[in-house]
Amino acid sequence: MNNLKKGDKLPNFVLKDQNGIVHKNNDYLGKKIIIFFYPRANTPGCSAEVCDLRDNYEILKKKGYYLLGVSGDNENTQMKFHQKFELPFPLLADVNKELIKSFGVWGKKKFMGKEYDGIHRMTFLINEKGIIDFVFEKVKTKEHSNQILNVI
Repeated sequence: MNNLKKGDKLPNFVLKDQNGIVHKNNDYLGKKIIIFFYPRANTPGCSAEVCDLRDNYEILKKKGYYLLGVSGDNENTQMKFHQKFELPFPLLADVNKELIKSFGVWGKKKFMGKEYDGIHRMTFLINEKGIIDFVFEKVKTKEHSNQILNVI
């Protein structure tokens, strides 16, 4: 796994969110964004992470940040996850894993002694010029918004 680093440019992307609305990288030029990658909707860690971000979303918004969640789940799964937790930010469906791979968050993982390919839980802070300012490689799911607020 060779993920993007501080100073790298936001890759080009065109993805739909849970409502079928298209999001493109160019839509976010001139805006500060937080892109967080999570392995799978409705799993305990991912649920804890999105709820923590949801509960602190207004603070992040006041600091001038847009928030985008990304996983390999399809639009329908993203919509159910979004509705279940009443999320105020979009969840992008990257079923072909194009953005996931371009950020370098796809790679070998280990769970209960088994190795498999999957999404590594990571978050990227991106400035108005489309440049990565900070990368969270070790996300604390229940405290992620605090991790972010300590950096921005």
